[in-house]
Amino acid sequence: MAQHDPAGVYDIVGIGFGPSNLSLAIAVTELGERSDGPAVTAQFIEQQPVFGWHRGMLLDDATMQVSFLKDLVTLRNPASRFSFLSYLHDRGRLVDFINHKSLFPLRLEFHDYLEWAAAQVSDMVAFGQRAVRIEPVVEDGVVTCFDVITQPSSHDSSHDSGRDELDGQQIIRTRNIVLGTGLTPYLPDGRTTSPRVWHSHQLLTRVPELDGSAPSRFVVVGAGQSAAEITAFLHERFAEAEVCSVFSRYGYSPADDSPFANRIFDPDAVDDFFDASPAVKAMLIDYHGNTNYSVVDNDLITDLYQRSYQEKVTGRERLRMLNVSRVLDVTERPDRVDVTIETLTTGETSTVSADLIVYATGYTPVDPYPLLGEIGSFCPSDAEGRVRVQRDYRVVTTPEITAGVYLQGGTEHTHGISSSLLSNTAVRAGEILGSIVETGSVRTDLGSALSTELRGAAGIDGAADLATTCTH
Repeated sequence: MAQHDPAGVYDIVGIGFGPSNLSLAIAVTELGERSDGPAVTAQFIEQQPVFGWHRGMLLDDATMQVSFLKDLVTLRNPASRFSFLSYLHDRGRLVDFINHKSLFPLRLEFHDYLEWAAAQVSDMVAFGQRAVRIEPVVEDGVVTCFDVITQPSSHDSSHDSGRDELDGQQIIRTRNIVLGTGLTPYLPDGRTTSPRVWHSHQLLTRVPELDGSAPSRFVVVGAGQSAAEITAFLHERFAEAEVCSVFSRYGYSPADDSPFANRIFDPDAVDDFFDASPAVKAMLIDYHGNTNYSVVDNDLITDLYQRSYQEKVTGRERLRMLNVSRVLDVTERPDRVDVTIETLTTGETSTVSADLIVYATGYTPVDPYPLLGEIGSFCPSDAEGRVRVQRDYRVVTTPEITAGVYLQGGTEHTHGISSSLLSNTAVRAGEILGSIVETGSVRTDLGSALSTELRGAAGIDGAADLATTCTH
């Protein structure tokens, strides 16, 4: 039978424990360390058995595309003990990193930093659990809390014939939920992953399947950073294999990381975007999409071009750029996959037989409505069917709900390009925590005390301003 969590009612339950909710857990921890009174209580649910962030793309030589200063905390609290610099000091590499003269650490190193930070707040996380549904708790006709129903990630109800359908489940009651469920790998319509059809997020976890074999050809689909990295990785690791990169552009487009363009990721830019008209929002995303979408670092573009040119000189061409092209069809065979490719300029088609095809076609935000279930009926959508969100990332609800629903991600339509990126993670976590405290959607003995503490600690006129302190 489902069991109630013995901890009582939490102030916050976070669903998902990637960098966004990890940053929120840190903000909760730091608030508790500064406050003499009772702390905000929080519990996070993560279906992975341990912390992990894009493990399938932790290539040895891949670097971050965002400055280390945009870590989990620095833009909110530069003095935090959870900063990337504190991590480097703890690991004994601070001086070495400074001498490296780079703002962009290896992706492996940044992941180690995230694991290091997550270990320090692990008492707030239930790993190996997934939220299966959320139910409203009604008092006097008002939804004051939510019951989050969880079960072990490995649970398979098909093996429980004759057992109670709630067996292994737990009920966690909370005054606020924060959805940080991340992104879903995107595949073109009709495509599913298989032994010979991969998505980019599976790369490093599935490459060992090829050990002992001698693959002769790969097809990589996509024009973004991941596609270029996978193309370079396969080309280098399998020195006898041909790598065909298929994309509809004439060539890889460089990412615009110039200082002025990067202002689209500033905390102030979120305010500008949120207040803009729908037409201006669309214009900004169109203008600045080349800061993040389907673009590649210049150094990697240069590297791939040099490889291609060198192979033309030597007469042994393994790297093939099938540009201005698209994949029309994929047919799996027992020993290969046949990929039908159309050249867009002429309409001509050809079939390439490969050992496997890797789709580096990106991700889509998780739709919150399925998880919200019946609570979704209290969350009106906009004209496009998208959830309506306030500036503090709180979902707009009908008056019947006083408990809070917050989103970490899936808010690009309201908050701009940075809504699912690391750039504003620290600031966003602080804004969400400040909103929860300021709106009083915590224990009644807590809200007033924390509001006073936050004002005193930050030297500002309201707890909602906590997140903007030291961010500009």
